[in-house]
Amino acid sequence: MQGELIENRIIIWDIVKSKELFSESYYGKPIGMAKPKPEEIDVPLILDLIEGYYLLEKNVMQIHKTKKKITRQQLLEICRQEYHNFDKKYLVYKDFRDKNYIVNPGIKFGCDFAVYQRGPGIDHAPYLVQVHNKTDNISSTGVVLAGRLATSVKKHFILAIPGNEKISYLALDWWRA
Repeated sequence: MQGELIENRIIIWDIVKSKELFSESYYGKPIGMAKPKPEEIDVPLILDLIEGYYLLEKNVMQIHKTKKKITRQQLLEICRQEYHNFDKKYLVYKDFRDKNYIVNPGIKFGCDFAVYQRGPGIDHAPYLVQVHNKTDNISSTGVVLAGRLATSVKKHFILAIPGNEKISYLALDWWRA
């Protein structure tokens, strides 16, 4: 499969490959389709850089820019420029994807990732994930704000803290008395 790097996104122009990639694993978003159903896809697919890097690392696709092949190292440098704390976020993204979860950007929820068990349109994302470094200070106000947001949209808030050997996950559950 081939993608084209345009600014900070990757486009898969082949409609058949776009449909296949979205239908099988919910990568990317079909261009111009708000709530796509896999069988309705008849447009190119647009991927975030983190998705493209994962697929490149897994040898699922090649990425080109102005007809020149982009190496993994070149894409890594681009990702590091575009994403704050890319290496840590990628470890978390990769961990969830390797465990067969569907991972989408969580920007509309004010976090790093929205994580699905089955996929958008099939179920709602039960988890909102925020990536932190081990040395980050997390204020109690920040935790309460994240918890209130997650609760208001009926999701669980998870702090992901990548270390040298493993990723620690802290799930926060809110109770009402």
